[in-house]
Amino acid sequence: MKIMVVGGGGREHAIIKKLRENSQVTEIYALPGNGGIANDATCVPIGAKDLPAITDFAVKNHIDYAVVAPDDPLVLGAVDRLSEAGIPCFGPTAKAAAIEGSKIFSKNLMKKYGIPTAAYETFEDSEAALRYLETAPLPIVIKADGLALGKGVVIAETLEEAKDAVRSMMEDGKFGESGSRVVIEEFLTGPEVSVLSFTDGKTIVPMVSSMDHKRAHDHDEGLNTGGMGTIAPNPYYTEAIARECMETIFLPTIQAMAKEGRPFKGCLYFGLMLTPKGPRVIEYNCRFGDPEAQVVLPLLESDLLTVMQAVTEERLSEVEVKFKKESACCVIMASAGYPQKYETGFPLSIEAEALPSIYFSGAKRDEEGTLRTAGGRVLGVTAVRETLPLAIEAAYRLTEKVHFGNAYLRHDIGARAVKAFEEV
Repeated sequence: MKIMVVGGGGREHAIIKKLRENSQVTEIYALPGNGGIANDATCVPIGAKDLPAITDFAVKNHIDYAVVAPDDPLVLGAVDRLSEAGIPCFGPTAKAAAIEGSKIFSKNLMKKYGIPTAAYETFEDSEAALRYLETAPLPIVIKADGLALGKGVVIAETLEEAKDAVRSMMEDGKFGESGSRVVIEEFLTGPEVSVLSFTDGKTIVPMVSSMDHKRAHDHDEGLNTGGMGTIAPNPYYTEAIARECMETIFLPTIQAMAKEGRPFKGCLYFGLMLTPKGPRVIEYNCRFGDPEAQVVLPLLESDLLTVMQAVTEERLSEVEVKFKKESACCVIMASAGYPQKYETGFPLSIEAEALPSIYFSGAKRDEEGTLRTAGGRVLGVTAVRETLPLAIEAAYRLTEKVHFGNAYLRHDIGARAVKAFEEV
């Protein structure tokens, strides 16, 4: 089988490595991929948002199955175009991807169908939003309506911070069209949990839970990033909470999307907060999270391609989706200065022992074939072990076998989770 994976980051590398385990797969193309992914797939220099070129490539190269991984091409309708061209796909249609593409859509969906989430108001006019903030309780959360590379959310501690966030999004165009409308919602407290799920629009199968570490520095300090590391499973996500989420959030969401004429097929990501009043949806994503995929997929025992094809063909209830009873830890190695200014272009040196555990996100090969850093987040190092403390120890030991100038990482990935496990 010839497989095409659209995207070029650590998430896509995790998907590719898992797909390679299927003996029927003869060729994997990554569009565009990156210099590190080139170890495991044939990289093709076509951008993830270039839908005509992606479709043309798939048809001309007789692709048997396509996986569209990032949010942008999904929201733009990559699955629709590929499906129309006769290419079977994993991923939601553009109408279904709106669950991530528009926060206003997703909030209104939850309100209409009684799915628990934070109280909110939506605004298309900055003056109205600013007036609302005058009487709103603090802290408060301001979200750009559309996609903003995971950075369109501000938790404002003061009125001035909240107003600055509204002005930068709605008046200064910080996130372009994505910030022309905003959601202002109540600030919730409690442990955060990420739950990825396979769904064919009728059946939903949650994957093992995970815990992301968004802040740039140790002790959850510093700016928000795309994610500095993850662990799985998440100790706060108990069996009782999982049952409650299935009844009040997961199934109702799938049923709501079907009723709206937007059946969701693919990977639906639930960003949850376990508040004192019960689980609440913080956000939906229409695809695998990054770096959550880098700890969830290594724990998947079932064949990924088999599961994905069952999703596409709406027969997910017929296949077993099984996960290892182990733990995983992913430590992101980034360029110092990320998520603000940082230098790239440093040569990467990786000892052989570490290479199978690495998922590349920001790496490219120069004309001589040397692998160099090419992004804020350069790579993730993942270890799977019997217990979480052992997985964390192994992941950090492996980071010592990766060398590049300007390297930066957090030193406390999983520490909060280990403490929580000890308290359970």
